[in-house]
Amino acid sequence: MAKVNLHLRAETKPLEARAALTPTTVKKLLDTGDFNIFVEESKQSIFGIDEYREAGATIVPAGSWVDSSKDTIVIGLKELPEEHFPLKHEHIQFAHCYKNQDGWEKVLERFPLGGGILYDLEFLQNDSGRRVAAFGFYAGFAGAALGLEDWAFKQIYPEDIDLPGVSPYPNEDLLVADVTGVLSQAVKISGRYPKVLIIGALGRCGSGAIKMCTRAGLPEENILKWDLAETKKGGPFEEIAQADVFINCIYLNKPIPPFINKEMLNDDNRKLRTIVDVSADTTNPHNPVPVYTIATDFDHPTVRVDVVKGPKVSVVSIDHLPSLLPREASEFFSHDLLPYLKQLPQRDHIPVWTRAKKLFQHHVKRLNKSKL
Repeated sequence: MAKVNLHLRAETKPLEARAALTPTTVKKLLDTGDFNIFVEESKQSIFGIDEYREAGATIVPAGSWVDSSKDTIVIGLKELPEEHFPLKHEHIQFAHCYKNQDGWEKVLERFPLGGGILYDLEFLQNDSGRRVAAFGFYAGFAGAALGLEDWAFKQIYPEDIDLPGVSPYPNEDLLVADVTGVLSQAVKISGRYPKVLIIGALGRCGSGAIKMCTRAGLPEENILKWDLAETKKGGPFEEIAQADVFINCIYLNKPIPPFINKEMLNDDNRKLRTIVDVSADTTNPHNPVPVYTIATDFDHPTVRVDVVKGPKVSVVSIDHLPSLLPREASEFFSHDLLPYLKQLPQRDHIPVWTRAKKLFQHHVKRLNKSKL
């Protein structure tokens, strides 16, 4: 059996320092004897190119995946740059085009136009329907960190100043130290710790948010953990307006009533100051946090909600939060994905991969119908 050519493309999304393959997983894949692995040079990656070279990868220029042989599998994390040339390869990535996101047709149509295939990382699922690999834990961890920082910032600084930009951290401990420091200042001023309400607390993302809150020193009673049992009655929920920080960690797979709305925010008794929409379904028509329309980024991590009553309230809606801790997040994700990457030589017979391919084909048919 011929070896699989696996090509790690350089990420192009600003401040995206994560990688779908780490040097650790590259070495483990090469040790199987089933792969040729090409790694693009990258100015953004948290991993140095020498780390990949030492692991045994062949180093190639950034963007060279475009000209690689058609039988190459191209792997990355975030969506490709907004270009229009057809895609001839098999791609493993997050594409954000299966849930009616803005511009989904233009993203998806490039694959069938070039004879390519998309294996969307968001929809690589085991037999139980659970994602085989996800960044959820560190998305929740980083989201909670920024939520706590934003609340603290509001206690320390005047109303007209927004939380400044942030950059990826080399490791988790340094992030926790920064958050703990600014939170301590805010607690001295306000005389209390914030009350944080987390929806989706039982999932990967929610567990990460809880861990960050705990490491930052919040008392247990200040961390409100909600999941299906607490939300089954349907929103909106007044309890969110009475918390200081609300962190949305759910995975949206069907329309649900909103958790919060602008009417509840325009209330003199509202305490909520910070919303962290870790799910970041900003352009989804069924977004359960329909109080903002702008995706934020690390340079400008918050956007203000248009309210006429009460103090300022801001939303963190960054769609690549785990990039705040790129090394740990990448290792965590790549470790979980590794067993399935090892199956790529037999992907036409492996359920995880055949299901992903069928889902791609389903949405291509839906795309074709939308053009009729």
